[in-house]
Amino acid sequence: MIQSPYNDQSATARTPLRVLALADRRPKINIIQTVRDRQIDLIITLGDFDRSDLLALAYITDIPKIGVYGNHDSGEYMQEVGIADMHCKIWQYRGLTFGGFQGCVRYKDNPQAIMYTQEEATKLMQGFPPVDVFLSHCPPRGINDEEAIDHQGFDALRQYLDLYHPKVWLHGHTYPVGDQTVTEYNGTRIEYVYEHKFLSL
Repeated sequence: MIQSPYNDQSATARTPLRVLALADRRPKINIIQTVRDRQIDLIITLGDFDRSDLLALAYITDIPKIGVYGNHDSGEYMQEVGIADMHCKIWQYRGLTFGGFQGCVRYKDNPQAIMYTQEEATKLMQGFPPVDVFLSHCPPRGINDEEAIDHQGFDALRQYLDLYHPKVWLHGHTYPVGDQTVTEYNGTRIEYVYEHKFLSL
């Protein structure tokens, strides 16, 4: 479990969290100004950024920042800008439990890329506890994914989704179009994020 000064188990009744979620492309907003103007409570990153894309986050120190790396990431920028890495970890904040999984399905031979075979992902997810909000770069299999292996979802994440039904699942990585975008699955709200998205949790 991530230990954080922002952990708060106190309130059972709570106001919704105002979230800024980021994924896959440098957001076309002034992050610092937006966080202040919209009174954001939590920043979530879902991967595939250059280091320079998120440097502004280093100047935001009064709210928590959590995230997972994508398959095109260096795997090194989170600590520098103060993001808590959620890969295979859980974190509790304001009455919600968060969990996460990084990378995508392995589609090429590149040991530096953050990718896993379906079998490797299944082993990593074994015994992962239920959470309220799940963050992943790659979606669960069959949820906003494609059969082409580079945009295929993880079987292990679909199995987890079917077993535990988190309240909300956030992902990036793929490119669902319009009314083909899955926004709900068996009671779980599915949030596909590209560039930036404002959410209430």
